[in-house]
Amino acid sequence: MPTPCVRAPVVEGEETRQALAERGLLDGDREIDVEDGEIFVPVVDGDAARAAGYDVVEREAAEREGHTPPAEVLGFEPSYERLGDVVILDEDDPERARAIADAVVESDVPCGTVVNRASKVAGEYRVREWDVLHGTDTETVHREYGHEFRLDIAEVYFSPRLATERHRVVEQVAAGERVVDMFAGVGPFAVPMAARGAEVLACDVNPAAIRYLRENAERNGVADRVTALEGDVRETTAEYADWADRVVMNLPHSAEEFLDTAVRLAGDDCVLHLYDIQHEDDPFGPGERAIRAAAEPEGYEVEVLTRREVRSYAPHEVNVCLDVRIRRA
Repeated sequence: MPTPCVRAPVVEGEETRQALAERGLLDGDREIDVEDGEIFVPVVDGDAARAAGYDVVEREAAEREGHTPPAEVLGFEPSYERLGDVVILDEDDPERARAIADAVVESDVPCGTVVNRASKVAGEYRVREWDVLHGTDTETVHREYGHEFRLDIAEVYFSPRLATERHRVVEQVAAGERVVDMFAGVGPFAVPMAARGAEVLACDVNPAAIRYLRENAERNGVADRVTALEGDVRETTAEYADWADRVVMNLPHSAEEFLDTAVRLAGDDCVLHLYDIQHEDDPFGPGERAIRAAAEPEGYEVEVLTRREVRSYAPHEVNVCLDVRIRRA
């Protein structure tokens, strides 16, 4: 019998599967298929997938033989996400977390390590503490839109949930652009931007992130187009004044504090991608006002290109992105 399937490029397969699983739309009882460079992911509700913006087609999808999902072991549908071969839980009850971890290991979910969040993101390096429930290795290789990123979740910050948003920004980059990634982490913006032909200056205060960033640039064949600088971007980029065609500012809660530096780095015509977390009543106003306050006194005209809500962050708070072009008058 035909089954509704989400169709996507095969390089986006794992991100698509994860996103559908997070929405509760993945049909884990049927096989995922690949044909002519496209992946077909079975879903339980085709209309809901279409409403979420996916391309849905009807096609035959074989039943998975011997498939044992975690829900079958537990008797309820658990919530988890995968980062490479690390399965990440977010459970307040340690006993429930342990039960889910055991079920994941017993199921067909491919994993080497299962962890539960033990703290919020904290500190200068924005890392979490983790309770390791199965396995020992918190280092993994994550694949995203055709690129590979090695990282250790105990040493660096990384969110697989932002894959679609990162891809949206990366797709705007043209060959020959000069890009500054002010808070680069292990390179999920910097590496694919360099793969599109940009020259990327990637900065981070976390020595572990810079180490992985350099490895990931090598791993993806773009080391010649990525310059990695360890340290505070306000202190390490003096020689890059008036250099950038594009600046990525993915440090919600704090990015506004770096706008003076972003403007200093900007060339005559530059696009800023400012990530922010604000109250739902005025999610974009504070960021827009801060950009104008930093750019206009330096002789720039400010044009807001995109106002985008990326995801819900907390009750009544949203993670947003402002794409803004600044041009010298």
